[in-house]
Amino acid sequence: MHVKDMVFISLSTAIMAVLGFLPPVVLPFTPVPITMQTIGVMLSGGINKPKNAGLSLIVFLLLVASGMPILAGGRGGIGVFTSPSAGFLLAYPAAAFFIALAVGRLSVLHFRHLFLIHLLFGILFIYAVGVPVQAFLMNISLQKALTFCLVYVPGDLLKSAIAAYLVLKLRKAMQIKRQGI
Repeated sequence: MHVKDMVFISLSTAIMAVLGFLPPVVLPFTPVPITMQTIGVMLSGGINKPKNAGLSLIVFLLLVASGMPILAGGRGGIGVFTSPSAGFLLAYPAAAFFIALAVGRLSVLHFRHLFLIHLLFGILFIYAVGVPVQAFLMNISLQKALTFCLVYVPGDLLKSAIAAYLVLKLRKAMQIKRQGI
């Protein structure tokens, strides 16, 4: 592994940790808080090679599991992986990997392409893993868990747009080429 790869992995992990210090929005009818950390997942996928994007989120989750309070709301420790948020968290590395894979296949980066990639491989993938796990852990129907998640959709659309904009700016500022990250 090259030093540049290690720097990008560390940077992505640090961004996730910093986003964890932003207070979550806790809603009374769902146990999964609204956080800004999904932006970090999308940023990691947007600026890293696929393997490095996934690895940065694995490192982040290992830090969380070790007890570092770097999830939104100061949460950390192995217990978060038995909470209704568990599936969403566990989907982070694969989501970042798939985002990076899709971004790497684009010949030219445009906002709308990044936005769609973030929606499909970020938000929808995280939901596809997180919602069934939430339903299982809460002992509720999948339909009820999906209903809980409807409240997140407008914010996730906004987060996808913000991440797409930031990825374009970061890649330009860091002079990241298409595959030559």
